[in-house]
Amino acid sequence: MIARDALAQLPVRTALPALREALDGAGTAVLCAPPGTGKTTLVPLELAGLTGAGPRRRVLVAEPRRIAARAAARRMAWLLGEKTGEQVGFTVRGERRAGPRTAVEVVTTGVLLQRLQRDPELAGVDVVVLDECHERHLDADTCAAFLLDVRETLRPELRLLAASATTDAQGWARLLGGSNGAAQVVEAAGVSHPVDVVWAPPERPVRPAHGLRVDPALLTHVAGVVRRALRERSGDVLCFLPGVGEIGRVAGELAGVDAEVLQVHGRAPAEVQDAVLAGGDGVRRVVLATSVAESSLTVPGVRVVVDSGLARVPRMDHARGLSALTTVRASRAAARQRAGRAGREAPGVVYRCWAEGEDARLPAFPEPEIKVADLTAFALQTACWGDPSASGLALLDPPPAGALAAAREVLTAIGAVDGDGRATPRGARMARMGVHPRLARALLDGAAEVGVKRAAEVVALLSEEPPRAYGDDLAAAWRTARRGGDGYAARWRQEARRLASVGAEPGVEPGVARGSGGGADSGGSAGSGAAVDARANAGAGAGANTGANAGASDDVVAGLVAALAFPERVARARGVGGYLMASGTGAELAGAGPDAGARAGDGSRLRDAGWLAVAVADRPVASVSARVRLAAVIDEETARAAARALYSSGEEVGWADGEVVARTVTRLGAIELSSRPLTAPNPELLRDAVVSGLRREGLGLLRWSPAAQALRQRMAFLHREVGVPWPDVSDAALLERAWDWLGIELGRARRRADLERIDAGQALNRLLPWATGDAARFDTLAPERIEVPSGSHIRVDYGGEQPVLAVKLQELFGWHESPRVADGRVPVLVHLLSPAGRPAAVTADLASFWRDGYRSVRAELRGRYPKHPWPEDPTTAEPTRHTSARLKRG
Repeated sequence: MIARDALAQLPVRTALPALREALDGAGTAVLCAPPGTGKTTLVPLELAGLTGAGPRRRVLVAEPRRIAARAAARRMAWLLGEKTGEQVGFTVRGERRAGPRTAVEVVTTGVLLQRLQRDPELAGVDVVVLDECHERHLDADTCAAFLLDVRETLRPELRLLAASATTDAQGWARLLGGSNGAAQVVEAAGVSHPVDVVWAPPERPVRPAHGLRVDPALLTHVAGVVRRALRERSGDVLCFLPGVGEIGRVAGELAGVDAEVLQVHGRAPAEVQDAVLAGGDGVRRVVLATSVAESSLTVPGVRVVVDSGLARVPRMDHARGLSALTTVRASRAAARQRAGRAGREAPGVVYRCWAEGEDARLPAFPEPEIKVADLTAFALQTACWGDPSASGLALLDPPPAGALAAAREVLTAIGAVDGDGRATPRGARMARMGVHPRLARALLDGAAEVGVKRAAEVVALLSEEPPRAYGDDLAAAWRTARRGGDGYAARWRQEARRLASVGAEPGVEPGVARGSGGGADSGGSAGSGAAVDARANAGAGAGANTGANAGASDDVVAGLVAALAFPERVARARGVGGYLMASGTGAELAGAGPDAGARAGDGSRLRDAGWLAVAVADRPVASVSARVRLAAVIDEETARAAARALYSSGEEVGWADGEVVARTVTRLGAIELSSRPLTAPNPELLRDAVVSGLRREGLGLLRWSPAAQALRQRMAFLHREVGVPWPDVSDAALLERAWDWLGIELGRARRRADLERIDAGQALNRLLPWATGDAARFDTLAPERIEVPSGSHIRVDYGGEQPVLAVKLQELFGWHESPRVADGRVPVLVHLLSPAGRPAAVTADLASFWRDGYRSVRAELRGRYPKHPWPEDPTTAEPTRHTSARLKRG
């Protein structure tokens, strides 16, 4: 029986007429409704006609998380008085409850992407609801783009609704409206109760979160705030924490509190999730939750929210090739969402574990995943959709060009796309597997070597990182999962069965040829080096355990599959606990470096391994090396085979320790496998190595005599004041054009001592504009010396911003104007010296000095230097560099 009283109380009901009108008219709409208004439950039922109003339609509701999809379906089924799987069902990865009568089906955005790839028309679906679109998950943005493409080209009658509690409504309206103008925004007012804000920052500073690390002092403080809230307020407490590890730690700190402590996150067992969402039975509760409880779920009975202020989001470090979740400060929008959970049913309070002054510095909204996340899966989806560049897709934010290019490189290396970025048949199969393309590659190629069942089990471990208690050794974690009875082990078994099923499906051959390039056929499976028998698993069932190396040990299988998934992370030992990955990133086992952790102690089996396949790594604060979280022991043969696209062999001529080193080297990415001296290196490579050494160590290696330095200063002056054709002689320019002026000398140099013997001034002359004839005017435009009235030739200093002529004052008697250079366009700054050579005055206008400044200088110096002439009129006096007596003698 339909729970009509409950349906009637949902505030979103008032917005339904406008919503129906918008969808029946333009076919698209944006629904803004606060949490708890019924947008996730009543709206789909109404659009499907299951409450008795309107025609019957089939509605697909897309949620960003599995826990939210299950909860929404169960709530809607309860409102209809049914069980899930009847008129309301759900489908998440590995679980489906839906039947022929199902009119409303709730799916995750990942499942919706798979359906769109298999059936772009979504045959039989009338309405698609994208729920919680404000969270800007990458899958949700991709779904919206694909659905708009479907409406534009295949099914203009398909209705599309974007629903959210808080979002950029106008941005979504413009996106959904397309060329027809903005879609209508329908707003529903919620019943909100006042929520008091209590600022509860830690008494002492805590270290900022980095990667997956959260300062234990902050978690202790959060637990203390929960205890305070239990003392000061009534009702259940909802505490927001970034991840499962932090939830477990705070739960431990709350041992002994007079309340039931529950944990809600994506990995929590279904029965725990159901118990939390069903409400309490009189016993006070503390619910520790991740961001999943911000908007996707309604937790009854909550009057108090404790907000740690942290969230966990995906990030991609493209420079290091490491992708993982990282902990960030939650946005102000997320903080408002969290606080609102305390006012759903009655007045409440939120305790914020940060200072009020910090609040304004928080980001306004969460950053869209498309801007910061690994785009490999997105790139494969768009390639399979037929738009590799994603340029034709309607996206709120375009993908960053660099991230998309990096993703395409990965897809090309594993054979998922061809040289034009189009999906290969192999890539299309990978896209249907529901895992990251790297893991799909490991499943396909690993199955051909060790059998689909064992490959699937290892890939299942890699798709959801095992608990830290399982250790850092992938093979040991695999054995623990097999015999484990915890929630993770149960999820792992379910996912392994699913992957074994999809891995055994007939289709593209699981193995690829072992070429040497990095194109569509690269990234092939590892093993003994023989060609993969593509028929090894043809037609095999989900439990098949056949393959070229089906009898290999767990350790070999785990290492092989991990290396296939992450070939650029195969790593060779360099010192105790230290490794170099093929990507060029250094790595250390946890427990080996200064940021040692408890996960991999001195007893770790990995410590003595010569080679590792690194499955999970992060980078500690201020560390140049990655930290290995999960890895498997491999041998060099496996590393070579799995990372074969990174293998190279050739001549390497470079500069090291002050000399040219020429070798024949074989490498696996950045890992040097072998080398031998090269007796007759390529002359061009030799010259390039010397130039590289010069650029690394600087022009100071050359011999710069005073004359050479003066020549460079004169050339720099003309380049600055005249420009073309006078060359730039800055360090950067000279190093860039090293061959133009040092070519002959560089061709003979082999070590630092050879460079130190090169006369820089002689070489620099080659850069003068001889070809145009302007070099002949060099001494006229920037004379090295200027003849003064006394007959002396005084050197000009071009080292400053203005040329300087330093000369004794008496030598300039009779000179009415200051000298000028560069065809008269630049005046020379004259430093007038006393008879002893000390500065007496500075002027760029000699006539003005004789008229206004000379008298004071004469009065000051004539008593000090009485033997030298100090005429009253210097403009008519005879210039001299001698004393008065010598001047009289002639």
